[in-house]
Amino acid sequence: MEKLIYGLLGRKLGHSWSPMIHAELGNPDYRLIELEPEELESFLKKENIGGLNVTIPYKLAVMPYCRLSPEAEAIGAVNTIVNRGGELWGYNTDQDGFKYMVKKAGIDFTGKKVIVLGSGGASRTAVYCAEKLGAESVTVISRSGEDNYGNIAKHADCDIIVNCTPVGMYPNNGASPVELRDFRNLTGVVDVIYNPHRTKLVMDAEDLGIPCTGGLSMLTAQAKRAAELFFDSEIPDGRIDRITDIIHKSRENIVLIGMPGSGKSAIGEELGRITGRTVKETDTLIGIDAGKSIPAIFAEDGEENFRALEHETICRVGKMSGTVIVTGGGVVTRPENYAPLRQNGRIYEITRGLDDLAMEGRPLSKSLEALKEMYKVRKPMYERFRDREIENDAAPEDAAMRLWRDFCEADGD
Repeated sequence: MEKLIYGLLGRKLGHSWSPMIHAELGNPDYRLIELEPEELESFLKKENIGGLNVTIPYKLAVMPYCRLSPEAEAIGAVNTIVNRGGELWGYNTDQDGFKYMVKKAGIDFTGKKVIVLGSGGASRTAVYCAEKLGAESVTVISRSGEDNYGNIAKHADCDIIVNCTPVGMYPNNGASPVELRDFRNLTGVVDVIYNPHRTKLVMDAEDLGIPCTGGLSMLTAQAKRAAELFFDSEIPDGRIDRITDIIHKSRENIVLIGMPGSGKSAIGEELGRITGRTVKETDTLIGIDAGKSIPAIFAEDGEENFRALEHETICRVGKMSGTVIVTGGGVVTRPENYAPLRQNGRIYEITRGLDDLAMEGRPLSKSLEALKEMYKVRKPMYERFRDREIENDAAPEDAAMRLWRDFCEADGD
């Protein structure tokens, strides 16, 4: 008998975390299956299909080939297929993932007015779940429907916003489908996007103190439910959090900020050695792009031009994952640099006694008195940006190890 096929079915899959997730769930044979539309029917007739997840653009296309679960039929989309005795059964485990995600985030839909942004397959799942979770009303906002972005103000009293559009998703980071300050009663914000880890919508909700979540736990939870269906066995929910944390930690950037001369570069280099991660120094990248040194940029083009180049670089490297990012001392002087660094990163301020700061070759470090004045201004800025503070009071290796331990032990939220 041929080996059973397990995998993710789609057209253009690119990088997917699904094989890693299913390997962690005990299925190392799970693979990516890219098919063109004309290949779909013949593939689904294979007798050795074990279990499949289904993604864009085939969640509707596979339905005629399956016996549907009540949830898949109600939602109108299939994302999981199981071969039961030669008959394909279609399920929707996205709804299991959605329910787990919002429960984990503490977002209660009971009696709430909900708006769902977008009208595609993810939107259908969100609407179904919101209704099942007891929402008082659920309204879909689309580009051209009766309820659209032109008249969304009439829903300004909604309690929960669910984003099912690709707005803000990699590589188009930094965009948000709505301005949260326009909604006065929000008790929850849900974004099904999981790359970046924190979309602008999620970070805006964090700034406003609104309970919120991105989509990574939904991805893992739906995979766990699919694996249960594949093998007709139960998997403890605790595995969801463990796998989600593994993915998050492997992709989260380590971002170093701090005063000029505090030792960020040496610590960054040591972190690269310890972790095997790529190290990106923003000042180095700026110099390469400009074709001149940082002091030359300051002298010839002025600080404002340097800051503009710095922001462009921050936006570029902030989209990366699993990287050590070493920033210049003045990155915190521009509030707009925070979101690109935060979206995929845990930010550490490297501190050192002012008398011990290196000043050679640093355009703004002209004297110890100048450094003290600079620190007085920047101290609250560093505190605003950072997640944690690491004191560099001994060898860089020591500070790097303390930082790495903190990173590994930190919550994955």
